[in-house]
Amino acid sequence: MAAPIHTSVKPRGGVTAIANRWPLLGQRRALVVYLCGIVVLDLVAIGFFAVSSDLRWPDLITFAALMACGAVCIEATRRLGMPAGVSRDLLSAWWLPAALLLPPVYALLAPIPLQILLQKRVRETVVYRRVFSSAAIGLAGCAASVLFHTVVGDLSALTAGAGRPILVAVGCAVLFTVVNTALIAVAAHTSAPDSRWREVLWNRESLLLDVVELCLGVIVAITCGLNLALLVLALPPVVLLQRSLLHAQLQAAARTDPKTGLLNAAAWQREADTEIVRARRTGETLALLIVDIDHFKRVNDTYGHLIGDQVLVGVAATIRSQLRDYDVVGRFGGEEFVVLLPRADVTEARRVAERLRSRIGRMAVPADDNMITVTISVGVAVMSMHGDDLIELLAAADLALYRAKELGRDRICLPATVVPPARRPGSEAAPS
Repeated sequence: MAAPIHTSVKPRGGVTAIANRWPLLGQRRALVVYLCGIVVLDLVAIGFFAVSSDLRWPDLITFAALMACGAVCIEATRRLGMPAGVSRDLLSAWWLPAALLLPPVYALLAPIPLQILLQKRVRETVVYRRVFSSAAIGLAGCAASVLFHTVVGDLSALTAGAGRPILVAVGCAVLFTVVNTALIAVAAHTSAPDSRWREVLWNRESLLLDVVELCLGVIVAITCGLNLALLVLALPPVVLLQRSLLHAQLQAAARTDPKTGLLNAAAWQREADTEIVRARRTGETLALLIVDIDHFKRVNDTYGHLIGDQVLVGVAATIRSQLRDYDVVGRFGGEEFVVLLPRADVTEARRVAERLRSRIGRMAVPADDNMITVTISVGVAVMSMHGDDLIELLAAADLALYRAKELGRDRICLPATVVPPARRPGSEAAPS
């Protein structure tokens, strides 16, 4: 769910070769420990509740019916595909009823067959991500199930129409969402410590989707509790909603760079053109930055493309974390990034560029027994001062970037001005 994207690399010996074969081992040690801990906790919970629960045929039939609905939902939408990286679906409509209507062991087991189906039929990804997703969803469902069974006890009360059991079910659905989101957010933040917590927790769109999932799950649970055959009526609306959700995500994915999650070059240019038109209309200024990672090819040649991708992701996350919500940032290709700063004058542009240079210079990416640090060079151009349209601004910023490279890298340049870097004592560019 929330994990960095990996690409294959050539075996290079040592840990890098192992990471090529086992991608989990190429992650930060803290992330590996956390993921393994969650999976172990999930397995322990499955064992505990399996031993303490009685197998009943009605429960098995209900579980099988819910999993069949989930499988139909996946099969009905698999032709659309699934966007890389973090994606959302409405499978909680089937996991939540399992948590509310069945003993906790079923909530722990429910994600496993559907995650296997997603891996085999929709999009194959690194296995540890699927395993962790199953564990996170299972533990969240288990927490909701234990709470609901403890407070309500008589499951028939949910379908009797009384207010209290329904409110408890809603509360348990909220608990499911909070626990699941928290487990995934910790993993996402551990993999990219420079990212802001609000980027891996909730925003307005994800919160709205969580509310939709919560409502669907409770409605399907009540429907299923009334009569298992009513799932036939609940399935088509859920399938339609999931298709609409995936279509919207795929449209958004077409605008983003798959490695970094930033806007791709074409989408960034469209956004930048819109901002420039607005700035002309209002008379406000704006600035453009081109950011280039110094000696990035050496990083790939020395440590492999897997580590190089982690550096790209880290730099992208650092850039995004240092900008305002309405700044337009994208990956221009290779190791270059572009940033448009609406309502920024030359002083503000230089200040932002220096902040990016300083923060990225302190960033470190683990590789084998080393910590890789990189520096950046930044070319700055300001509207009306260095150009009046996007092409002119890009040309001016690119010229400034070229001068920064000529002057030794790790610095900020304007087309006619050089801003020497305030280097930290003893700082050096990373081996690359």
